[in-house]
Amino acid sequence: MTSIVIAAIAYLSYTGYTYYNLPLEERFYHEHHDWFKPSGDLGHGLGITGTLMIAFGVGIYIARKRYRFMSKYLRLKYLLEFHIFLCVLGPVFILFHTAFKFGGIVSIAFWSMVAVVLSGVIGRFLYIQIPRTIEGQALSLDEVAKMREELLNTMIVSSKVDKNTAQLIMQELSRRATDQKNLSYWESKRKDKEIIKVIKGHLKKNTNSERYQILRTIKKERTLSNKIRRLNTMKRLFKYWHVAHLPFALIMLVIVIIHIAVTLAFG
Repeated sequence: MTSIVIAAIAYLSYTGYTYYNLPLEERFYHEHHDWFKPSGDLGHGLGITGTLMIAFGVGIYIARKRYRFMSKYLRLKYLLEFHIFLCVLGPVFILFHTAFKFGGIVSIAFWSMVAVVLSGVIGRFLYIQIPRTIEGQALSLDEVAKMREELLNTMIVSSKVDKNTAQLIMQELSRRATDQKNLSYWESKRKDKEIIKVIKGHLKKNTNSERYQILRTIKKERTLSNKIRRLNTMKRLFKYWHVAHLPFALIMLVIVIIHIAVTLAFG
């Protein structure tokens, strides 16, 4: 989906470069002014398409999340990705619809839209830090801890680790989890490398394939442990994030409605 957004930006920038690069007072004399201007064929079409994308992206996501619309067919985490895609590509189209000319009440809508997109990027980062079910529901601290325990048990059973080696690995991981509670991010990364080095020393008797599987499982465990460590913080930040994201979205929505109404009324 990212490639589609990049391709759209590249295409629109390339086709309209000679027009968008002109000063505002000279654009009227451009041979394709009637095509690229906000009320032109392309400009107007981009505005309508972008607005519909945002409206559909927001509407379908809210309907699924709050009212469980088509919950049997739409998984929340995949729908979130689609919501983000539409609410990034839509603003790109609207940006080119304005022909990079902002003024009056439209400028408020535009910068509100920018704030919504930027806050959405931050929200996406916070969202993926919180472990979730396949349906996209946030897991509790106990549920994540249980997942970590099951992951380690799977490693021991399926990777042919002997009992003594398994105990040594579990001790190293438990010690790591305890030591890293108050460490900074970079200190935690350094500690992880030290632990992996120690664990590799315990796996000398295993084959390369077994060693790879064990280290891959430990990497997943490490990711889960880090998420457990900052789970409450991320949930709290995600809660506060809604306070910033929603008002900008509402401001943008109200002004866009006003803009559409004025355009229909006066042409």
